[in-house]
Amino acid sequence: MLTFPELCHGCGGCSLVCPEDAIRESPREVGVVEEGSGDGVAFVQGRLRVGEAMAPPLIREVKKSIPADHNAIVDASPGTSCPVIESIKGSDFVLLVTEPTPFGLNDLKLAMDMVRELGLPFAVVINRSDVGDDSVKRYCAEEKIEVLLEIPDDRRIAEAYSRGQIAVQVIPEYSDKFLDLWERVIASAGRPAGLS
Repeated sequence: MLTFPELCHGCGGCSLVCPEDAIRESPREVGVVEEGSGDGVAFVQGRLRVGEAMAPPLIREVKKSIPADHNAIVDASPGTSCPVIESIKGSDFVLLVTEPTPFGLNDLKLAMDMVRELGLPFAVVINRSDVGDDSVKRYCAEEKIEVLLEIPDDRRIAEAYSRGQIAVQVIPEYSDKFLDLWERVIASAGRPAGLS
């Protein structure tokens, strides 16, 4: 039998359907979990091995490292792939970030279908809200989806990011906007508001 371990996604499907019961799953290192802190904020990240296709097991390990009594932000890549689904599974609330373009609207619809299928509460943030068109806003209004924040296309944010700086520390007026966003997400998730 010829196998390709580097193409495995860890779903267990092949071992379930093998008529001869010849396939056994075995653990292998796909990456490492790293922990640290900065400015009083603890973080955990998974560093996937270069060329590795199987991110979900690493995402599960990262999520195991999050204390159950802490509020946590799990950042996921865009889209509806297996790593995204693994990242949001078990979440109290999902914040979908989009842009006001036809492509952004298409991706938003796919992501909304995904979170609805998973039964997770969600809301939307529109990034670069003053470019493109108003189709995302109209769609959210029609679907009765709350838009929690609109972030304009502000060059200062891009400049701060390019220098490795955090926008709210460099552009003070964004601090209140993001704090309000945090409080609204926490309230929507039904969690205590502590920033632990």
